[in-house]
Order: sequence, then structure tokens, then C-alpha cells
Amino acid sequence: MANPGGGAVCNGKNGIMKEAQQNGKPHFYENLIVESFEEAPLHVLVFTYMGYGIGTLFGYFRDFLRNWGIEKCNAAVEREEQKDFVPLYQDFENFYTRNLYMRIRDNWNRPICSAPGPHFDVVERVSDDYNWTFRFTGRIIKDVINMGSYNFLGLAVKYNESMKTIKDVLETYGSGVASTRHEMGTLDKHKELEDLMAKFLNVEAAMVFGMGFATNSMNIPALVGKGCLILSDELNHTSIVLGARLSGATIRPFKHNNIEDLEKLLREAIIYGQPRTRRAWKKILILVEGIYSMEGSIVNLPQIVALKKKYKAYLYMDEAHSIGALGPTGRGVREFFGMNPDDVDVYMGTFTKSFGSSGGYIAGKKELVDYLRVHSHSAVYATSMSPPIAEQIIRSLKLIMGLDGTTQGLQRIQQLAKNTKYFREKLKELGFIIYGNDKSPVVPVLLYMPSKVAAFARHMLERKIGVVVVGFPATPLAEARARFCISAAHTQEMLDTVLEALDEMGDLLHLKYSRHRKSARPVLNDEMSFELDD
Repeated sequence: MANPGGGAVCNGKNGIMKEAQQNGKPHFYENLIVESFEEAPLHVLVFTYMGYGIGTLFGYFRDFLRNWGIEKCNAAVEREEQKDFVPLYQDFENFYTRNLYMRIRDNWNRPICSAPGPHFDVVERVSDDYNWTFRFTGRIIKDVINMGSYNFLGLAVKYNESMKTIKDVLETYGSGVASTRHEMGTLDKHKELEDLMAKFLNVEAAMVFGMGFATNSMNIPALVGKGCLILSDELNHTSIVLGARLSGATIRPFKHNNIEDLEKLLREAIIYGQPRTRRAWKKILILVEGIYSMEGSIVNLPQIVALKKKYKAYLYMDEAHSIGALGPTGRGVREFFGMNPDDVDVYMGTFTKSFGSSGGYIAGKKELVDYLRVHSHSAVYATSMSPPIAEQIIRSLKLIMGLDGTTQGLQRIQQLAKNTKYFREKLKELGFIIYGNDKSPVVPVLLYMPSKVAAFARHMLERKIGVVVVGFPATPLAEARARFCISAAHTQEMLDTVLEALDEMGDLLHLKYSRHRKSARPVLNDEMSFELDD
């Protein structure tokens, strides 16, 4: 994944020089899949591991003090009356949470009391016992720049007149369905949304679900089972991992976006078949994401499609972060690479990011969708999508597709691309190590050391900038990071304010690890901000 010399790497032996015929024009992909995964200097990794080592030693020492009653233990413990029972709390498994995460827990789960627009309001809280418990001060931190929400197209906002149709649906249908899709929970709004989503993706049919996580975890088991093989990218989302495990199929992970490793596994699967019996696999399903939410990388779709056709496998693509955010008209990774809709067998996505709503969808051939309508646990047992939620998605789709009679949707997609390009370029010039594709609105900035993760988030909030920081076990131990999510609603002034704060923080905490910085302090863009039309 990483390039020892730093800089950019191109996943795949020859990059790619594959042509796809669409609208009679060839598409070259090589310049689209070059991604940056610069390695940190050696001394940074040494100090990072030393920090975890010292933290572990102090953790054992504090556990010793707690066991002898010298220090108060705030963690959950077994009752004395149940000491002979099987332990309910695995003490060692909670070691990391108890001794490291708890010290920096104030940087997560911060309560928000406004819409997640480009600015939001944060409820201030403090802790008197080193983050074991919190109390609210009654103060609201107003107008914090939101750099953490997946509000890619800026559609998650408070009520305005453009949302009148949502209000009308709420008055007509109520807030909930109180039934499953199989019983009395299929509304005309669900059918309208599914038809519109299929049209948007240029596929035969689509089905929507009330929860994005369950769209993966409950539908993958309906597609594969015992005697099937799943080849899953090692960095796939937890919902994909859970769905794969629940399916009962054999799972073999391949290195992130690594075409050679995937082909090796496909070749072995074809040659050797199932373990012991050597029978051919019933199905081989490749599971990938469009944009990987922790890496900011984009799936190498053209080469993966070529492999799945060569070895007669099926391709399942999760576009939770890419639908609406990639492609000239927001149709995701497939459009981004200019490929045929039939190249992907199963399209999955969520409505929680670009659409400012909730839920998910599965799309593809009509036979596939009809099968899932009968066999999906999410369709059989889960409550249907709320009607106002469905209407918000319909409204967003019409905006993106231009069916509302305006070009505002296209403007938002273009503004998102412009903001992404600007923010990533300036971060590189400042000297930060960032991961992923230059077109990806998910921008991970590497912090590495756990102490710097906490200090970074706290100092940024003091500057009224809200950020998301991520560490182990969500990332590798030595690759803690801040994850910025760019939005079309961000103005140039907002991004410049964030960049100026990052420049100060980079100097204060010594976070500018890149060996490929272009300038010590680049001049920020002073052009007039491009404001979205109302």
C-alpha cells in the first residue's frame, strides 16, 4: 500500500491503459487512479510505537493500583456475588479502552445541537474524572466550521422552503410506516424512489432499505452462502465484513486495491476449488467500496471489472461515499471511470452522505432485485423507510438529476470537486501527509502519535473548527489520523480559515511530516468565494 520512497503510487502493475467504449469515445484511466500513500519518516514511527509502549506500561501500573484499591476503578467490574460465574466483562480486552482511549474520549461523541451544515453548534461538556463521565456546562459553542460530516453536496440543512414537499409528505403519510416491506410497509413513495434511483444509476431496478449498515450486512448473506467464495478488500467497511461473516461463505481478503493480489486469489480459486473436496465454487463474489472512508482512496474499478470478467466472478460495489460525490453528474465510480452500467453486478449505496438523509439501496438487474425482495432479511424483518426520509431522497435525486428545473445539483457537484482539489493541494503544500485519490472528498491527514490526536482535536475546537480524529482499532496502530470531509457548502473563506489553523497546528504539534512539501507557507487563494445559488 505504501511507497517506500514516498510520493504517489499507482495500484496495479502497469497503472492502467485500458480503453472502454462508451458513446464512441475511448477512456484512459491511468491518470485517475494514481493515489498518494506517503510513508512517515522513521523517527515518527519509532516515537509512535514508543508512545503506545509507554502508555501500555502505565496502563498495567494503574491496573495494579486499581486492583489494590489505591486508585478508584470506574470501569465495569464483576459483582462479588458472581465471582464464580463465567466473566461478563473481559478485563484484558478492555485494557486499551480503559487506559488509553478513556484519556482522550472527549474528542469523540460530542453532542451537536444544530443541522450538520457548513457550520454547526456544539454543546460544551467537561469531565471531572478524566473522561469517565461528562457534565454539560450549559454553554453552546456557536458557528463551528464543520469539517467532519459526510454532507458532501450540502443537502443536510435545516428546514427551508425547498423542503415543502417533505412537510407535505409528513402531513399525508405521517412519520413512520409501522410495518415491513413484505407486509403493509410498501408505499407509493418507496416505488417512486426506487424507480428514480434505477433511472439515476441507469440500471433495470433498485430496492431501498431503511438502514445503510443493514443494506450490506443483511443482503450479502442473501446473495452468497456455504460453498461460495468471497474476495473482500482488506479495508472494507465493517458492514461488509459482518455481512460476509453472516453469509457462511469462505472469505479471503486481498490487499487494498491490489490487482495482482486479487488476481492471484482468483486464479487459485479457479484452479484448486473448495478446500478438501476440490469442487468448483458455487459463486465467487468480489466485495469492494467506491471510496474507502478511512483512506480516501478510490477503487481501481476498470482492472477489477476486467478480472471479474476474465474469471467469471461477480462484483459487489459499495458506493456509500462515492454516489453523488464522484463523476461529472454524481453517478459514482462507474461514471467517474466512464464505464458501462452492466460492468458491476450489484450496486449498493447509502443515502446518508450526498443525499442528506438515511437508508440504503441495492440496484442492478431486475432478477437480482426481485430475488432480494423475497430473500433479504432487511426486507422481511426490518421496518420500511420513513415516508419523509424517502421524500428527502427523492428531492435530492431530482436536484442532482436536474429534474427540478435548475442546474443547482450540477453546480454542487462541480463545487465539491473544486473544493476537494483546492483543499488537497494546499494540504500538500503545507507539508502534511495525506492519503488517497486527489478526486476524493474524504481527506485523511496523518497524525500518527496518540497524544497528538487528542491535542489536535482539542486545539482545533478551540479555534471553532470541528474535526473527526480516528485511531486504533479503526486504523492501523501507527496510522492515527484526522479525517476531513469536504462539502460543496464550504466556501473559500471557510477552507482558508481551516487551512490557516492547520498551518499553525502543524507547526505547534510538528505534524508536517511530508518530505515532498512545495513551500513552507503557501499563499491561500484570495479569489471571491463561489456561493451556491439558492
